[in-house]
Amino acid sequence: MTGLGEATVLDRFGRPIRDLRISVTDRCNFRCPYCMPAEVFGARYEFLPKPQILTFEEVERLTRVFVELGVRKVRLTGGEPLLRAEIPKLVERLAKIREIEDLTLTTNGFLLSRHAWALKEAGLRRITVSLDSLDDEVFKRMNGRDWDKHHVLQGIDAADKVGLRPIKINCVVQRGVNDHTLMDLARHFKGTGHIVRFIEFMDVGNLNGWNLSQVVSAREIIERINAELPLEPAEPHYRGEVANRYRYKDGSGEIGIIASVSQPFCGDCTRARLSTDGKLVTCLFAKSGEDLRGPMRAGASDSELRALIFSVWERRVDRYSEERSANSDLEGYVDAGRKIEMYQIGG
Repeated sequence: MTGLGEATVLDRFGRPIRDLRISVTDRCNFRCPYCMPAEVFGARYEFLPKPQILTFEEVERLTRVFVELGVRKVRLTGGEPLLRAEIPKLVERLAKIREIEDLTLTTNGFLLSRHAWALKEAGLRRITVSLDSLDDEVFKRMNGRDWDKHHVLQGIDAADKVGLRPIKINCVVQRGVNDHTLMDLARHFKGTGHIVRFIEFMDVGNLNGWNLSQVVSAREIIERINAELPLEPAEPHYRGEVANRYRYKDGSGEIGIIASVSQPFCGDCTRARLSTDGKLVTCLFAKSGEDLRGPMRAGASDSELRALIFSVWERRVDRYSEERSANSDLEGYVDAGRKIEMYQIGG
């Protein structure tokens, strides 16, 4: 291994480790059908007990180890991360790690208005909000709680006022469910400085009944928006950027398209994930992860944890989306493999 601040570990395809996504809770106040359907995650569902969840001290310690291996971007996810008690305290801990260049958080926005100021004060740089539709009936159906968009829009406004910018708004586009409302989102946020990112409906986890016939491709999304609001491609900010960027030709902002189904980007993936219970997961579509909590609580030193993470990443060969794309014709394909659920490792 080379020194701190250099690319210290590459996987089998030469991909460095640069991004760490940390799931701080497996709980969520929404019941989105594509992630935590209500019929499965009902009142009696047993989430992880507190002793199995990483403490803030443990999260900070592991993050510092990941930073030594090259991580420069950290994202807090869930579940819904704003349900984690005293989450600004964790943000404050991570913000003090000087090598982290980008510290952000993804939320459904429902609780954001009450937390935005504290998160900014703690050192959070920016925010991403999930919002699948501005149509209240569609949004209620997709959040599984019969809640309208009011609290989410309030949260976005609050984040904007305290300077958690640029704000990104994630919309999972599902054919026959919300695809007829995507233009509403584009129009609403055009000119605000916020960036709407339209995401192809993905086969994450095992519970969403995913089928390729429900995928609205990136090409179709771009064509729909471009027909009314002319677009032009924009250069990526950096190698491995998840979303393909498109600018409005009138200069009033941009959108992003995340096309992991029709245009897989595994070749540039530099993302590692830390699950709520301390497992290192090297792909959003992974079937399992490497336990870090156990060795850490058993007394492993930082150098031993670093060696463990190094060995996992060095063996990494993940390219699920590319393999899925190569083995399907986008007509009725269904993946039967068991995968970790998205609420355990974030998006």
